[in-house]
Amino acid sequence: MTELVDHGQLFIGGEWADPLGSDTIDVVSPHTEQVIGRVPHASRADVDRAVAAARKAFDEGPWPRTSLEERIAVVARIKDAIAVRHEEIARSISSQNGSPYSWSVLAQALGAMMVYDAAIQVARAYPYEEHRQGVLGPILVRREPVGVVAAVIPWNVPQFVAAAKLAPALLTGSAVVLKPSPESPLDSYILADIARQAGLPEGVLSILPADREVSEYLVGHPGIDKVAFTGSVAAGRRVMEVASRNLTRVTLELGGKSAAVVLPDADLTAAVPGLIQSGWMNNGQACVAQTRILAPRSRYDEVAEALAAAVSAQVVGDPLDPATQIGPLVAQRQQRRSLDYIRLGQEEGAKILAGGGVPAGLERGWYVEPTLLGDVHNSMRVAREEIFGPVVCLIPYGDEDEAARIANDSDFGLSGSVWSGDAERGIDFARRVRTGTYNVNTFSLDMLGPFGGYKNSGVGREFGPEGLSEYLEHKMIHLPAGYAAPGAAPEPEAGI
Repeated sequence: MTELVDHGQLFIGGEWADPLGSDTIDVVSPHTEQVIGRVPHASRADVDRAVAAARKAFDEGPWPRTSLEERIAVVARIKDAIAVRHEEIARSISSQNGSPYSWSVLAQALGAMMVYDAAIQVARAYPYEEHRQGVLGPILVRREPVGVVAAVIPWNVPQFVAAAKLAPALLTGSAVVLKPSPESPLDSYILADIARQAGLPEGVLSILPADREVSEYLVGHPGIDKVAFTGSVAAGRRVMEVASRNLTRVTLELGGKSAAVVLPDADLTAAVPGLIQSGWMNNGQACVAQTRILAPRSRYDEVAEALAAAVSAQVVGDPLDPATQIGPLVAQRQQRRSLDYIRLGQEEGAKILAGGGVPAGLERGWYVEPTLLGDVHNSMRVAREEIFGPVVCLIPYGDEDEAARIANDSDFGLSGSVWSGDAERGIDFARRVRTGTYNVNTFSLDMLGPFGGYKNSGVGREFGPEGLSEYLEHKMIHLPAGYAAPGAAPEPEAGI
């Protein structure tokens, strides 16, 4: 039996502190259904403490006033420590949310390290001050840190999403109150230990595991300057509503129902592995998952047969087993949700081409077979609503115009892909789809480019210079007539 991981304190302002409340969070293994960890449940009073520490650190402390290179050095130490402890981080996350261990190593731990590394590259090259010639005279445009950030992260990729928010916030000089999900708080204690050893000044980072009620209190706190949230559309709407009372800036990375389009000239030998990776990644618990696969009617049976064979061949089991490709879902409610959608899809006329139930021999644990539903129409609920489990819909189409219409006929617009024997044809198709990120004959997420969604998939961007700018305020300073920046030639007088 796994030894219980029991934490008795919270990380507030860079120090371990006793919680002001008495409530705790039990962390349950989705594989064994046994309690594997316990942490304090942060209270509103703990939020007040953390926000006060962050406000003092930002308003009076050294962090926003240190040089960029000093901040980069601290963030680089965080990145390097994650690389050293990546196996520990991966095991912690897999034990909490069911992610296959091999995927956790690459995406949960090393993926987070890559986020910090890319953010450092962007921060070094970013133009924090820019001289311009305005209409009425010279101006100086400055980008300054946004202030105190409330970063609310989900349970599915906790360290990756934490890095997406922490890296730009810290590099630009802001302070952060990080709120992990109650389903996956244990890895945040590893992050706290890493951050403390990296040398963050007092007050710059607090980590408060808590439920939705305390999250709402945090995002509505008058001491918060910006909210960075990743989660469901419903929760994102609530975050925006609560934050708007203080006109707090928000970025929201929400859900998806992305379409992978197989064009008639696609090489299925190359496409199917990419479709499996993008559709069932992290047990389907991924906002960018390609959960609608569009196949031309002329090749529908061929695509269906190839996909069904590949889906059925995936190894389902203990998430800590390196051979596992599909683990359990994070909670029983998620298992029930996926099974309910499979039943609903059948009632709507879809056919089960692979999977469809609980795997034999895995009745204990919150497992669902990797499932492919065929003969799906885009009007069905299984094609329109985010399931967030290992359930993917196969939808037939006629020509490319219809494929584009189906891909765009969604309340979401987060990701997508196209598979073609002609890369230029694929790029032309990509331009037609209204979604924040897209892939041609691949599936990836590059941290040097902007990531975010159209429509209900979110507000704002993460990664790249676009993501860094979300953590900066833009200030214009009017300069006296004739002023020239140091090292620059003075502006010519009018008429010369």
